Amino acid sequence: MVYEAMLLFGIVFVASFLFDVITQSKHALMLRHLRQFWLFLVVGCYFVFCWSRSGQTLAMQTWRIRVTDLDGGKLPVIKAIVRYCLSLMWFLPAMGIAYQLGLKEWPMMVTVAIGIAGWAMTARLDKNGQFLHDRLAKTRLVHIPSAIEKQAST
Repeated sequence: MVYEAMLLFGIVFVASFLFDVITQSKHALMLRHLRQFWLFLVVGCYFVFCWSRSGQTLAMQTWRIRVTDLDGGKLPVIKAIVRYCLSLMWFLPAMGIAYQLGLKEWPMMVTVAIGIAGWAMTARLDKNGQFLHDRLAKTRLVHIPSAIEKQAST
């Protein structure tokens, strides 16, 4: 997730720059909700494009992970969109709790970290080691063996 976040930083930076140029925004809080929606769409397009094209983002290629349909085939665009929306569950419930409790700064960060850790634990509860959002989207993550692993198995 950290490597993916580093790659997304560049995408978000360019998308934010384009938003500021197009809207003539002079301050980050100007048109804040429109900016958030724009970034949601841009990041979503990145993930949906990568997942439906090759099943992998650049970070997933590095770690040799691919997202597939349940039958192991290429991910249809609609399933990629559903997976993207469901993957927001990594942090949205914890952010909602933090908002409702009025948490700020470190208590909010701890709450979100606990929420992310809790969501990650859903893979431990699944017999195939899949995350809950993959189970709900009817997708799965598969490991792509390296050349060395392929030679060792033959």
